[in-house]
Amino acid sequence: MDDLVAHIATEAPGLIPDVPGGAADVVSDDASDRTPDEGPVRSELLPMTARVGADGHLSVGGVDLVELAERFGTPLFVYDEDHLRQRCRDAVAAWGDGVAYATKAFLCLAMARLVHEEGMWLDVSTGGELHVALSAGVPAARLVFHGNNKSDDELARALDAGVGRIVVDSFQEIERLARLVGAGTLGRDPQAVMIRVTPGVEAHTHEFVRTGQEDSKFGFGLASGAAADAVARVRALSGVDLVGIHAHIGSQVFRVESFAEEVEVLADFFVPLELGELCVGGGLGVPYLAEEAAPSIGQWAQTVHDACRRAGIPPDTRITAEPGRSIAATAGITLYRVGTIKELRGVRTYVAVDGGMSDNPRPVLYRSGYETFLPRETAARRQKAVRVVGKHCESGDVVVAEARVPADLAVGDVLATPVTGAYGYSMASNYNKVPRPAVVFVSGGGARVVVRREDYDDLIRLDG
Repeated sequence: MDDLVAHIATEAPGLIPDVPGGAADVVSDDASDRTPDEGPVRSELLPMTARVGADGHLSVGGVDLVELAERFGTPLFVYDEDHLRQRCRDAVAAWGDGVAYATKAFLCLAMARLVHEEGMWLDVSTGGELHVALSAGVPAARLVFHGNNKSDDELARALDAGVGRIVVDSFQEIERLARLVGAGTLGRDPQAVMIRVTPGVEAHTHEFVRTGQEDSKFGFGLASGAAADAVARVRALSGVDLVGIHAHIGSQVFRVESFAEEVEVLADFFVPLELGELCVGGGLGVPYLAEEAAPSIGQWAQTVHDACRRAGIPPDTRITAEPGRSIAATAGITLYRVGTIKELRGVRTYVAVDGGMSDNPRPVLYRSGYETFLPRETAARRQKAVRVVGKHCESGDVVVAEARVPADLAVGDVLATPVTGAYGYSMASNYNKVPRPAVVFVSGGGARVVVRREDYDDLIRLDG
């Protein structure tokens, strides 16, 4: 045991972690040109309760990951419940009441209940997300309803439920609200609304997840005058109450200075409106790779609050945000089973697992990078270069393009990719008619299934 601890301390400093943290600069989400780390997986990429046992196995929430794979099968999404709760608490402490979890990052009934229990609001962007949140027992008054193309039905459901905020995104939506409110859909107090503004700030992130630039499908542009026009039109409506302005500059943003720039641009527009709320959106990045680091939720909030003071935004303004990835991402690990190892001499080695682009499409969509490791020997060096691929009928079905694994990797091994708690299961599909994986929450030595594994009958359940 002492030898193992000494080995871990030497080969993987920090692998038995407290709460991870750190600061960051600009980091690209494109991992195609990186030099992979051959050392053990870094503790900052693991959930906060991750521990290495005397046998070298990694446990999360007091549960051995190899045993979890045997018990529940693979692929398997494993979430550290304590980590999720701590990140929610961090968000509430940093931003105060009104901070909302961006449910697109990961949502199920258990996640909705957990977030609500920890004091966060929930940001929903479709009728489906609204339905899940309400079904979980989250009070409608603590929901923020987003979406760039809300249908009449979705708006009517939100109005009938009495959601806390509707974030208006287009002139057509203003017309729909006027019609629905006028038709008596809302029979109680005025509906609180915010207007989404595109501030013209381009976040340093992948072009597919930038949202704050003028050329965007989201919101009303400041420079064009559309935002001012939207304010005037909403204020002219009866049955609605304009309470604030919302903006969002993108996802996987590592430079907190980008959020300060957002505030600086918004301030001249926001202050004269004399509104009580300003939401800077979400988008705080998290590290996926060994060489990356990211600001904490607290550092992000402090930067924004400092920028608000400098910009002259009144101190009694409610400043809110909508973290998603920074709540859920590092809490999650995906477990796969290795099915084939194909060595092409002089080319590369392909390691095929029993999942792929159906449970994690981010590498295909954004060329996103991940680390890999074997939970059976977590502190081992990863000298062998491989490409981890899925089981789908696509050459582009790549899980980790430039992966490092221990030299003794074998067929049947459980292989893990960390930092998959956000935009893994939430973006999963049934491509090639592959059933979606199960999701388990672990805490205090126990594991519970919060989303069951689909079976083949689920694949035809909707067929006529």
